[in-house]
Amino acid sequence: MGQRIVKQLGQFIVTLIGITFLTFCLTYLAPGDPVTMLLETADTIVSQELIDETRAELGLDKPFLVQYGNWLLHAVQGDLGMSYSAKKPVVDRMLEALPGTVYLAGTALVFTLLYALPAGILSAINRNKWVDYVLRAMAFVGISMPTFWLGLILIYIFGLKLGLVPIASSRITATGVILPALTLAAVVGSKYMRQVRLVILEEMSKDYVMGARARGVSESRILFRHVLPNAILPLITILGVLIGWLLGGVAVVEMVFAWPGLGNMAIYAITMRDYPLIEGFVLWVALAYMCVNALVDASYVLLDPRLKRERV
Repeated sequence: MGQRIVKQLGQFIVTLIGITFLTFCLTYLAPGDPVTMLLETADTIVSQELIDETRAELGLDKPFLVQYGNWLLHAVQGDLGMSYSAKKPVVDRMLEALPGTVYLAGTALVFTLLYALPAGILSAINRNKWVDYVLRAMAFVGISMPTFWLGLILIYIFGLKLGLVPIASSRITATGVILPALTLAAVVGSKYMRQVRLVILEEMSKDYVMGARARGVSESRILFRHVLPNAILPLITILGVLIGWLLGGVAVVEMVFAWPGLGNMAIYAITMRDYPLIEGFVLWVALAYMCVNALVDASYVLLDPRLKRERV
């Protein structure tokens, strides 16, 4: 077990270094000068001396490897630098946007589970019947719809025409989160519903299910006492990927609804060439994915004691 933890920790560190190095490389090679974007406003013209002085203050005049090494050294200590556009530490700016993303991701996840799990199970147990066809068609439509288009339609109907929810409120509210969460759940839930259906169908085709049916066990007992417990591991794996994706801040949806989250912040940072903020955001996304995957992997032992015996 100890060797496994050390191995996973090593992979964790190597992955983070690789992701941050690649991101730093892409921002370094990206067109445009962040110093010019930072200093020039409207019709003002900034002298070359001021540009050079600011570039030196920000450390952008140093070679690429020196810049990355300095950033990595400070990042290990919890310092991700200063945001060019917000004029504050990157960590502080991200902490301001994090609650919005967590709230939106949690709400969207609840809506996803409420839709995808019952729909997937119902579609599987009614395979090739009209219920299955209807649910699969709904999932196909949900996957095919662009999130920005669906978001605009929901805003037009429920926000503009019916006036049931606020439109583009820049504050975190219980009513304001409904439409962006539904937009995400429609797409994410459709994907997850299809995965639930496939996993349930795969379990129902195994020999132990046919044996239970031959012994006269009811279909409901087979489903809830045998199929669902055995299907929980692959479903949790897929769910972990979806959670990591949601925690990364879904930029398009947050931008459409003007939701104050990490995705909206990342779009603004890219527009302003705010490289420290971009690098901090990418680091957060990588950490979110890897931490969720680690928690999912740890949950396997709790859900299936056989794995614990195998790892001992």
